[in-house]
Amino acid sequence: MAGTLFDHKRLERNVTLLAVFAFIAVTIGGIVEIAPLFWIDSTVEKVDGMRPYSPLELAGRNIYMREGCYNCHSQMIRPFRDEVERYGHYSLAAESMYDHPFQWGSKRTGPDLARVGGRYSDEWHVQHLKNPRAVVPESIMPPYAFLAERELNSGDMRMHLQALYRVGVPYSKAAIAAANDDLQAQADPDRSSTDLKARYPKVQVRDFDGDPTRITEMDALVAYLQMLGTLVDLKAAEPQEQPK
Repeated sequence: MAGTLFDHKRLERNVTLLAVFAFIAVTIGGIVEIAPLFWIDSTVEKVDGMRPYSPLELAGRNIYMREGCYNCHSQMIRPFRDEVERYGHYSLAAESMYDHPFQWGSKRTGPDLARVGGRYSDEWHVQHLKNPRAVVPESIMPPYAFLAERELNSGDMRMHLQALYRVGVPYSKAAIAAANDDLQAQADPDRSSTDLKARYPKVQVRDFDGDPTRITEMDALVAYLQMLGTLVDLKAAEPQEQPK
């Protein structure tokens, strides 16, 4: 009887029976995959150095998404030799723990940007965004010169940080209250940035677009690009990767 019930031909010819067994298989697989998640505190191991985005970096990230940069650039270096040799240490899950939404991507019309921070100067980024082919002749990226002409209008960043806090990003009350001032302080080296640096370790403070008279969308985008991949202490993360 059992042999007849599990007969391969009978399963393929009986739609109802096939659906029942497919449902059972999917249910068991789902339980095996999902159930363990309820007994662990987190699926992401924290690493030293990670922090939420500063208000200016966050404004730049919003511009990055608005302009569709994620359609051509990924932000996830896979653990393959060719990628590690070209882009640097492979990406860690913790590096995306404060991303809403994450920017991993899968299509690379352009290079991966997960560790682009600090690789080029601010001037290089500005010129590349204004006229990509003047810097990289083979580039097919469209120009974004208008970013240098548009003054940054990010709205009330306090509301933005508050929204991210509600979904789990650990912004302090002080950071939320000072969001608008912190945005101005990061792009203006003449302003006091002591509190900004205390709230956001490793934050880079300077005029990013070369025009100190105003804060533009170019300032914000370059600030975001320059911090990518610079926060995590990769040496501290290495012991976690060793087999036990």
